[in-house]
Amino acid sequence: MQPRLAPLRRVPLAAFALFYTIVSGGPFLWVAVMSLRTTAEIFKNPYGPPSPAHWEKFTDAWDKSNYHTYFWNSVVVVTIAVVLVTVIGAMAAHCLARYRFRGSRLVRFLILSGLVLPPQLLILALFQILLDIHLYNTLTGLIVVYVATHIAMTVYILEGFFAQIPQDLFDAAKMDGYSDLEIFWRITMPVGAPAIFTTVTLNFIILWNEFLFAVVLLTDDDKRTLPLGIMHFMGSHQLDVGMVATGLMIAIVPVLLIYGFFSETMIKGMTAGAVR
Repeated sequence: MQPRLAPLRRVPLAAFALFYTIVSGGPFLWVAVMSLRTTAEIFKNPYGPPSPAHWEKFTDAWDKSNYHTYFWNSVVVVTIAVVLVTVIGAMAAHCLARYRFRGSRLVRFLILSGLVLPPQLLILALFQILLDIHLYNTLTGLIVVYVATHIAMTVYILEGFFAQIPQDLFDAAKMDGYSDLEIFWRITMPVGAPAIFTTVTLNFIILWNEFLFAVVLLTDDDKRTLPLGIMHFMGSHQLDVGMVATGLMIAIVPVLLIYGFFSETMIKGMTAGAVR
């Protein structure tokens, strides 16, 4: 009887998975459909199909609404920020995981305290700091802010994984004459690649969609990132719903592609430390 009841036990789990898929995927499909319709068509029938499909809206958004500038601004800012936060965070995590020194607990506490601070509390302080160092309204200033605010999460993920790497590997490297920096690059980074890849993917997705810091710290239109570009279709007296949906799809597709290709690797990286 037990083998016959086993499939029935999976029914609640399958039902929940189906429900969650509908709830999370439904809004995305709705936005995808609206991105191919005009605002007048949407107001006439909000849930209707795209008949005909207006594919030219993507060309209009890319060329006429300056989306190509917003897109490449996001690519530059997010790529540089992710590279910097990964290298700096990996070095800090390696140090905290492998070495014992006076004040290490305090350093760990100060770094990880960034996880509990809401970004709204940092806005005014960051605004004033960037003004004082003449980086306000610059992509460089936004990159610095992104790196500073995502170090904590990167260290938190990587430290737990690096701590699981066998000490024998480091002892053997020391015997072979490797310096501390060579041990980091030749031992920690290759062995910790799954966890590092996880932080890269997470940071990229979060920063690609980041809005709060960008809207406060950037004012010039030619320096806006992609999430800010959606505001181009939102006026004080009118809202171009169709073009907003098109802009959202341009912003969402790169994230979906990255997650679709690398989600399995990311999940393995998040669970690798516990498995080891």
